[in-house]
Amino acid sequence: MRQHDYPSYQRQLSFVCDPALNHAKGASSGNMGQISRPTLFRSFFLGGFECSSHRRMDGRRLDLIAASRHDLLAPEDYQQLTRHRIRAARDGVRWHRVERVPGCYEWSPVLPLLQAAEVAGVQVAWDLCHYGWPDHLDVFSAAFVEHFARYAAAFARLHLEETGRPPLVCPINEISYLAWAGGEVARMNPGKRGRGAELKRQLVLATLAATLAMRAAAPGTRVLAIDPVIHVVPGQGKGPRQAATHTRAQFEAWDMLAGRKASELGGGPEMLDVLGANYYWNNQWVHSGRVLALADPRRKPLSALLTALHARYGRPLFLAETSIEGDKRADWLHSVAAEVQATVRAGVPMEGICLYPVLSHPGWSNGRVCPNGLFEMQPRHGLRSVYDPLAAVLRQQQALFEALFQNGEEPRLLVSGGCQR
Repeated sequence: MRQHDYPSYQRQLSFVCDPALNHAKGASSGNMGQISRPTLFRSFFLGGFECSSHRRMDGRRLDLIAASRHDLLAPEDYQQLTRHRIRAARDGVRWHRVERVPGCYEWSPVLPLLQAAEVAGVQVAWDLCHYGWPDHLDVFSAAFVEHFARYAAAFARLHLEETGRPPLVCPINEISYLAWAGGEVARMNPGKRGRGAELKRQLVLATLAATLAMRAAAPGTRVLAIDPVIHVVPGQGKGPRQAATHTRAQFEAWDMLAGRKASELGGGPEMLDVLGANYYWNNQWVHSGRVLALADPRRKPLSALLTALHARYGRPLFLAETSIEGDKRADWLHSVAAEVQATVRAGVPMEGICLYPVLSHPGWSNGRVCPNGLFEMQPRHGLRSVYDPLAAVLRQQQALFEALFQNGEEPRLLVSGGCQR
């Protein structure tokens, strides 16, 4: 989910929430004080390339990989990540370009990216559906689920053949947001209203089918379930019940995948592998109102949100998306990293922090450049310009996390440059 899309989404997130959901069911509390060392990614910090490929309300297809020229500059982009000691990334396969003809796969849109990452030594977690799918498919049909599972299995085999390793995959990015934006308010494909709950079930069903298909095609495939983490507080003069209902809604897709809700879809505990939590500056807000300021005492620390997520599912986590625009980028990373350090010290298995996006990109609605990356979009002499303040904080945080994981040392947090709570 992108930052500029949060406000209206946040006010309506709970349209499919079950108020009776039991938060404690199957929970694992973690070992307080025992530091769990990450093993999933080649580096604790990842770089995420914006890869949205949906159709907007006006029918226009977006392709942010092409719009940011990452498709043309992938070798340079991945090499540039390694110069900043980032050896893991998120990227996209772009299903709408791979399966233009039903059942036929043209891998030329993704092979150059995959091969460039291999040359650079960068491990990639691939999004198979980042909001977009081929025009020949009706997302509400049984054919959608069947095609998605076959496409996922085909990619898993391709990855295994090209790299000798099973893939690391997010089948469908942000099921919760896509179900609302596409099925409830017609902001993007499929452009429907009042069908959000139906769309969410269908996306979960497709994810489950794809997970089984990939595991059969490439045993050892790791699957990421990525959605936002949020916190909603009551509005003035209103009781806490509605705000709590909105907050609980964030768990519904994960609960379906885990078989706790709508078990007829085929979910189960084994279907949850790694959880990805997306978190931006505006993930906490007043019910039917404004985003909470960073200094607002009603905000919950990110560490509390992550710890609660792990307690609910007992699965390893990573911060799958986080960023802010403009000159606040360095302060934001400082603040977020401090919260993740606190989460690690609480015994939660945190696998990484993804700077998402790592590359500034054109906005969805009007194409304006969103300055939110470590790298700016315009290349100079074949390389992207670096936003130096963010690069400096990244170096500091890399050193702090290395000390924490290697020696179990208490990270020495910087006293300046952080966002105020």
